[in-house]
Amino acid sequence: MEGGFGAGRVLVLGVCVAGIWSAYVYQGVLQETLSTKKFGPDGLRFEHLTFLGFAQNVVCFAWSFLMLSLWSPKRQSQAPLWKFWSASISNSIGPACGILALKYISYPAQVLAKSSKMIPVMLMGAIVYGVRYTIPEYLCTLLVAGGVATFALFKSSRKSISKIASPNAPLGYTLCFINLGLDGFTNATQDSITSKYPKTSAWHIMLGMNLWGSVYMAIYMFVITNGGFEAVEFCRSHPEAFRDILLFCLCGAVGQNFIFLTISRFGALTNTTITTTRKFVSILVSALWNGNPLSFEQWTGVVMVFLGLTYQIVLKWQKRKSKGSSKLDAAASKKA
Repeated sequence: MEGGFGAGRVLVLGVCVAGIWSAYVYQGVLQETLSTKKFGPDGLRFEHLTFLGFAQNVVCFAWSFLMLSLWSPKRQSQAPLWKFWSASISNSIGPACGILALKYISYPAQVLAKSSKMIPVMLMGAIVYGVRYTIPEYLCTLLVAGGVATFALFKSSRKSISKIASPNAPLGYTLCFINLGLDGFTNATQDSITSKYPKTSAWHIMLGMNLWGSVYMAIYMFVITNGGFEAVEFCRSHPEAFRDILLFCLCGAVGQNFIFLTISRFGALTNTTITTTRKFVSILVSALWNGNPLSFEQWTGVVMVFLGLTYQIVLKWQKRKSKGSSKLDAAASKKA
C-alpha cells in the first residue's frame, strides 16, 4: 500500500473489510439456504439453482448502469460492450457450475474447492508454458491440494449430508473445478480487453459482462429449458424464496462496490487478503450458524488450505516489498 496509514486511510480500509465480509458472508448464508432449505408448507426445495446466476447478472447489470450514470465520469476509449461477449460465456457457465455443485456437496466443501484456484494455474503454467516456480510456491500448492483432498476424503456428518439435495462428491467437486478453469479463461480475456483499452473502468467491465451474461442465461433459462419459468412460478408461490434470491443478488452487487473501492485505494493484493479471510469466516459461519458440523479431519483440511493461501499472500507481500526497495535503491543510485 502506498501513502502510509493515516487515520482516514485506516478508516476506509476498515469500511472495505466490513463491507466485503458482511456482503459475501451473508450472500454465502443465503446461497446455502437456497440450496438446502425446504420452503413452504409443501416442503419443496428450490431446484433451479442456475436461476441465481441469471438473477445475479440482471441485478448487477442494473446496478452497474446506475453507478455509471450517477458516479462515474464519461471516459473516452472505453472498451465496446460487444468485446465482452466471449468472456461472458465462461463467466456465465463457470459460476453456474459452482452454484449447481451445492446440489451435490456441502457449502464448506464448495468454498474450499473454489479456494484452490492456484492448483490449475500452476499446473497449466508448469506443463503448458514451462513456468518455473519456487519451492515455497510449490509448498503453498501442496498445502491447498492436501487440504482439499483431506476434507473430501473424510465423510461429512449425517446432519450435513441430509441437507444436500443429491449427495455426489465426485460430481460436486468436478463442477467446482470446471468453475475454476472457466474463471481462468474469463480473467485472461478480461485482462486482454483492459490491456487494449486501459481507460476502461471497473463499472464498465461489470456492465458489459453482466449485459451479455443476462442475455446468455435468459436464453438458457427461458428458451432452451423451462427452468426460468419454473423458478419464477416457485418464487410466486414461495415469497420467502424470492426474498432470499433478491437479497443474494443485492449482496453480490454491494460486495462488488467494496471490492472496486479496495482495489482502487489499496491494490489487488490487499483485496486478495480480505477475500481469502472472508472465505474462512464463511466456513465458520456455515459450521456454527447453519449447523454443518465438521469432523476433526475436515477441520484439519480447512486449516491446511488456509495456511497455504496465507503463505501465498505472505510471499506476494514479500515480493512487493522487495520490488519497492529495489526501486528506491535504483533511484538513490541515480541521484548519487
